[in-house]
Amino acid sequence: MVFAVSDRPGATDGDPGRPWQYDRSRAPVAVKVLVAGGFGVGKTTFVSSVSEITPLRTEAVMTEAGVRTDDLSATPEKNTTTVAMDFGRVTLDDDLVLYVYGTPGQERFWFMWDDLARGAIGGIVLADTRRLRDCFPALDYFESCGLPYTVAVNHFEGTPSYEPEDVREALTIPPRVPVVIMDARSRTTVVESLLTLVGHVLDTTPE
Repeated sequence: MVFAVSDRPGATDGDPGRPWQYDRSRAPVAVKVLVAGGFGVGKTTFVSSVSEITPLRTEAVMTEAGVRTDDLSATPEKNTTTVAMDFGRVTLDDDLVLYVYGTPGQERFWFMWDDLARGAIGGIVLADTRRLRDCFPALDYFESCGLPYTVAVNHFEGTPSYEPEDVREALTIPPRVPVVIMDARSRTTVVESLLTLVGHVLDTTPE
């Protein structure tokens, strides 16, 4: 039997920040995590790289109507955008399955974040060092709702490499929040990012 986060005693749909308890005796456990970040940072690629099922995508072709709001300077070849969510599933262990939800990046779709956050145990904020300011809304969101999160820097080819502590300082991220460098195209580094998040959630969950 699969136990979702929303099945735990006292859980409510509108309370994404409640502590999550991981009880191996109730295995397998299925939990929900979010992947958030700015426009074009690699959220769809992240979910697609790790999903063991055909990922659900809600992408739409970009049109001239979005030219004023969608900055393509860092991703000039991008011609589609997520308008609702991305969804995938990955089994991290025999007793732990993650449902991974990618959030839309543009401000006009942020109203969906509250719905996507319901029942989630935590989130990953994807960052692009060429435009770190784009991940501030996601950082502020997780901080405001009390949802545990980690920061994963999606390293794009041809861009400078930075150490995690350099990124932490640039974003003024608290010491308690893990920062990792990864490649959204690489399943191995995506899995490592998810494991880092799960470990962080466990560390921050009261006994």
